[in-house]
Amino acid sequence: MWKPAERIRHTTLIENWPSATEAARSTLFSPFKSGRLELSSRTWIPAMVPWRATPDGEVTSDVVDWYSRFAQAAPGAIVIEATGIRDVPSGPLLRIGHDRYIPGLKRVVEAVREASNGQTRVFIQLIDFLSIRRRPDRQKYFERFLQITDSHRQALQLPDADDAEIRTLLSRMGDEPLKRVLSEREWESLSRGHRERVTDTEIPDIRSLPEVLPGLFRDAAVRAQSAGFDGVELHYAHAYTMASFLSRRNTRSDGYGGRLENRIRLPKEVFSEVRRHVRPEFVVGCRILAEECIEGGSTVEDTEFFSRQLAEAGIDFISLSRGGKFEDAAEPKVGDAIYPYTGQSGYECMPQIISDQKGPFGRNVPATSQIKQHLSDHDLATPVVVAGGMHAFSQAERLLVEGQADLIGFARQALADPDWFSKVRLGRGEKVNLCKYTNYCEGLDQKHKMVTCQLWDRTDLDASDAKRTPDGKRRTTAPQWKNDEII
Repeated sequence: MWKPAERIRHTTLIENWPSATEAARSTLFSPFKSGRLELSSRTWIPAMVPWRATPDGEVTSDVVDWYSRFAQAAPGAIVIEATGIRDVPSGPLLRIGHDRYIPGLKRVVEAVREASNGQTRVFIQLIDFLSIRRRPDRQKYFERFLQITDSHRQALQLPDADDAEIRTLLSRMGDEPLKRVLSEREWESLSRGHRERVTDTEIPDIRSLPEVLPGLFRDAAVRAQSAGFDGVELHYAHAYTMASFLSRRNTRSDGYGGRLENRIRLPKEVFSEVRRHVRPEFVVGCRILAEECIEGGSTVEDTEFFSRQLAEAGIDFISLSRGGKFEDAAEPKVGDAIYPYTGQSGYECMPQIISDQKGPFGRNVPATSQIKQHLSDHDLATPVVVAGGMHAFSQAERLLVEGQADLIGFARQALADPDWFSKVRLGRGEKVNLCKYTNYCEGLDQKHKMVTCQLWDRTDLDASDAKRTPDGKRRTTAPQWKNDEII
């Protein structure tokens, strides 16, 4: 896990919490309407993957409980976790690549509506990702995965050696001489696990992505509409397929890489295809990176252009994140898959309480503000969501009043205290459990374990309503805020 050279312990913001009257008069808790997007308040829970689906991607009671618990405090919107648009195995991640998933997803929508008394809009994040393999055992890699070529024979000066002899020799070599024999991609496959890229156009399935993806996203959005969602969030961020098309590292030569206009082409085509096949009132927004935060990656100026293009095409909102890329991720252990939040770009996405001078709070605000201003300069009023270290009322209110964002995304803070919105709205902000920003939750996510929070997952384990994780050591949702605390 990457850590900044500076080791400054920051503290959460000292807060004079508002009274109930002050909260009711605030911008944060005021209704919001812009085009199709209409919310009861400007509070937003971004997509977080809690690893509660079945291995086949089906909704479970734990999934329903998870989102119902967030909805009890009636935030303006909840974005359901990244949900796979292909009907392919992807572990305990929700899927929407077939009609059979609609009934389960409908349960989630109904639970959110009931728990929030209809106050919370519910969207679902649609994601596509390319193939990633776990880091292989060294012997297995050379015996089963590496394709022996003449370049290996030439490097070893053994032009007449058979494949078995070459494999044996390579498996016995040290890392440094091995790097001189293997190609860069072969070494990566050995040391980090094989990973497909959108630039691997020699592979037919990769070459055809521009023809295939619009239809996959369209069909997923139509299923989301059938399940009762208010809209979809197209996942154009972090380490995944659509973000890779936007990246400066996308060098495809087929009109979908290289120049800015080419890199935004497929995201616009996906959006257009989705928009054409859903009802007029159905919301279609996207999550995009303000900055990739990797060497040679896209900058905030790139995202200004992308955001303007999407806004002009009619996108209903733009939710901004940052970093979280594979390119600079830490080398995984043998048997593990690479995790895109372990490098410097991952830190930019989820900074911790011990940080550099910039600290962990509002790290994405300057870029978000710049992008929002760019849209405004072009007379575009597309709503912009900011997220990253949001935990204090005054912090959120200031960003809205100053026009640096339209909506405030509370991710780790909502996980730490799902009742944040109720407590602050009712003038009981002093009761809020503030996130410690130690990324305890991220550690669980990396292991694909049920995500919980250290502030509550060992509390009242023996309570009659406390459902536990499979190992029995943690509760799966935060305890209920006691009624006698509510005024």
